[in-house]
Amino acid sequence: MHESLVQSRIAEGARVTLHFSLALSDGTLIDSNFDKAPANFVMGDGSLLPGFEEALLGAVSGQLVDVLLPVEKSFGAVNADNVQVLPRRKFAALLANSTDPVVEGTVLSFADAGGFEIPGVVKSIDEDTLVVDFNHPLAGREIRFNAHILAVLPRGVQVMEIR
Repeated sequence: MHESLVQSRIAEGARVTLHFSLALSDGTLIDSNFDKAPANFVMGDGSLLPGFEEALLGAVSGQLVDVLLPVEKSFGAVNADNVQVLPRRKFAALLANSTDPVVEGTVLSFADAGGFEIPGVVKSIDEDTLVVDFNHPLAGREIRFNAHILAVLPRGVQVMEIR
């Protein structure tokens, strides 16, 4: 068969264009680009979690992917060590802000030891402490991943736009 007639399969280094959606196992939609421009990425570049990439491996242009990813293949299990009890006094200024008050459910941004920002969700506030959860908000949840593969270009193929 002539090489140009063979469809490329998604493999490491392939350039992929797709529409996708993420939903909880009960069907609650989390994110989707089906009504927007498609996403483009290079397989293995870190744009997708490994479980999502694994679900796409071997797919070809035009293929529909529909998979329910278990917790360990999506955002991971809830880690109790990622829930921290912090002294309320360190947040006095934030808690006193009446314009944008910190309440249960507020997402705060913290800097880790390397200076990178990490979000934490305030789970509770009492007289002495704030309990902040640094787990990903989707940790511990199965995720339904749907994708419509629009194009697959194998590693090494250059794309030139002609105007």
